[in-house]
Amino acid sequence: MEEGGKAALSKIAPKELVLSPAKIVKSENMTEIEKHLELEFQDKDYAKGFVYKPGQFVEVSVMGVGEAPISICAARKNPDILELCVRRVGRVTNAIHRLKVGDLLWIRGPYGNGFPMEKMEGSNLLLVGGGLGIAPLRGVLQHALMNREKYGEILVLYGIRCYTAMLFRDEFLHLFYEGDKQNVKFYLSYEDSSDKACYELACERSDRCMSGVVTKLFQLMKISAEDTYAVICGPPIMYKFVVKELLQRNFSPKQIYMTLERRMKCGVGKCGHCIIGSGSNIKYVCKDGPVFTYWDALNTKGMI
Repeated sequence: MEEGGKAALSKIAPKELVLSPAKIVKSENMTEIEKHLELEFQDKDYAKGFVYKPGQFVEVSVMGVGEAPISICAARKNPDILELCVRRVGRVTNAIHRLKVGDLLWIRGPYGNGFPMEKMEGSNLLLVGGGLGIAPLRGVLQHALMNREKYGEILVLYGIRCYTAMLFRDEFLHLFYEGDKQNVKFYLSYEDSSDKACYELACERSDRCMSGVVTKLFQLMKISAEDTYAVICGPPIMYKFVVKELLQRNFSPKQIYMTLERRMKCGVGKCGHCIIGSGSNIKYVCKDGPVFTYWDALNTKGMI
């Protein structure tokens, strides 16, 4: 965009609503419905100011089609590059999946509060993800690994349906086998008991992999709630069962963080689709969240 055009746009819309072009530089089909994209911002000044933390999200636009909120799935390493994991579920995400390397998407954001990585420094981290929920947690994991001396033991519990549904498979299998060298314990559960590849993983490392839902993995691990923060993301049904396991292990509600990324819509609290709560306790998921503590959930009607 020409300088005059950018100046005119900034007068029309607040900075948080300005779209910036980003070129697809890498596109990888991870499953039949999920694609990993690396985008390069074309405006380097915009990229320099595009600072985000794990748990935040962006609005992604396809011109002539529409926009969709999508969680950032990586820690900020190269300021020019933004990583997204996009599930094909509707008109916009279908359009994104049809794009190729070299095509442009339009980005606005980042939005939301993100995970309090600084607050969790000096503590152990327990990450519990289910399905696509592992995508925003990947940013938490990468941030902790990039700043390894600031965090204690890292435990990752990842629940999948089957081997072919595992996101970031090579990356996570490396942690499954080699994570102990970085004081990372990676656990895997799979729901399709007939899945041969997962069965072989379970036979190989029965201490790290088992058939069943993700909460079964709690049977394999030992963890002290005294110096640990739990971070959760996955299908809505998963939350109450994971929280139950954590409470049984003496985690306090304020030690449990969860992201309600599935409730996001416009990103700026204008459309009203993400409102939760009642009376004087109303929250906008896209502005007050999407990251909340379980304490917030206990005090906000309809949060989980």
